[in-house]
Amino acid sequence: MKIKSILCVSALALSAGLALPVSQAQAQAYVGVQIGQPPPPRYEVVPVPRRGFVWAPGYWRWNGRRHEWVGGTWIRARPGYRYVPPSWVRGPRGDWQMRPYRWDR
Repeated sequence: MKIKSILCVSALALSAGLALPVSQAQAQAYVGVQIGQPPPPRYEVVPVPRRGFVWAPGYWRWNGRRHEWVGGTWIRARPGYRYVPPSWVRGPRGDWQMRPYRWDR
């Protein structure tokens, strides 16, 4: 009896796995629409400046179900570059997209 149940569950899992590539593209488009505008940034007290470091302010990150706050931190400075923090921008289809941090010259 147990073996029959295990075989049935395995067959269901296998058939669901075969349909995954088709439904995965649809799920990605659906999630892009459902994210919505992130909450406004939280106020953070910026610590005393540290030589050789840049303050990277906190930001909202999408974890797959909701936005979660990632607190600010010090990161090592790159001489000759300017730190640009991550930001949320509205995409061409009206959905919100996260632009990761970067270093500009």
